[in-house]
Amino acid sequence: MSDRTGLVLDFGGVLTTPLLPAVLNFEKREGLAQGACINALYRDPEGVRLTNALERGAITQVEWNEAAAPKLGVAPDNLMGRIFADLRPEQAMIDAAAAAQRAGIRVGILSNSVGLSPWNLYDGYELDVLYHSVVISEQHGMRKPDQEIFEVSLKLLGLSAEECVFVDDTEGYLKPAEDLGFAVVHAQDPEQTISQLEALLGVPLAEGH
Repeated sequence: MSDRTGLVLDFGGVLTTPLLPAVLNFEKREGLAQGACINALYRDPEGVRLTNALERGAITQVEWNEAAAPKLGVAPDNLMGRIFADLRPEQAMIDAAAAAQRAGIRVGILSNSVGLSPWNLYDGYELDVLYHSVVISEQHGMRKPDQEIFEVSLKLLGLSAEECVFVDDTEGYLKPAEDLGFAVVHAQDPEQTISQLEALLGVPLAEGH
């Protein structure tokens, strides 16, 4: 084992299958042009403002659905749930997190919220049971990349940033963590991510290692 004894994991796109294919499938189902969601919700300034407000808990998922739907020209009912309906557990990463804990690593979740109702991204994952700490952005009034939310996660784990590795599929959230002292891993492929974590933590995490 290395001197890194903590692991902080993003949720969507790390412990779940990737977000983008789910979004593209939603666009197909709704008859939208490919890239419509990215353009309307993540590139358009008003779309970015809405999503940031949702992540901070300043608006509810229902309010986000009602505001985002006209930008896409779709019905608002359970819009967030429809967008991410195809997400599934990324079992290799879930198993690796469990292996880390068995090896004595403290594992926490740090996730930017997409709202918890009417659709709950975290349903069925037993986060409060399986992990040492769970930080969902809306419950703290802040979001990644705010450094303060990383500090909340560290406090709950009882570790310093220098003792931890942070994993996220959003590259823009890695630099603030690195600036605090985390080792960071950009999650793009589960096998590659697990291999990098094994090297950083000094423990076997993959089946057969």
